[in-house]
Amino acid sequence: MNDYIILMLDDTANPDAASSALWESYITGLRQSGQFDGGSSIGQGAVYRKGAPADSASLYVTGYLRVRAASMDDAARFLIGNPHYEAGGGVEIRELPPD
Repeated sequence: MNDYIILMLDDTANPDAASSALWESYITGLRQSGQFDGGSSIGQGAVYRKGAPADSASLYVTGYLRVRAASMDDAARFLIGNPHYEAGGGVEIRELPPD
């Protein structure tokens, strides 16, 4: 199994993307899969560079989920029922390589 992070992007105004009831149901299903390793919403942030003033965060990521899957395609199955994805929002999946 490989580790993947699913990033929800701030690109939808559809209210279903933030529905607590939909998220609760979706997260329950992820937990039942036995391949869910957590996640969270993500608030505002800043970019820091040595010797430069802080700048606003350039990535518009509103939340993440961490899952285990055999492949990228296998990880994509966790998008089914994801309220943000189902509402038309962008979702990015990235492999977390072992270090």
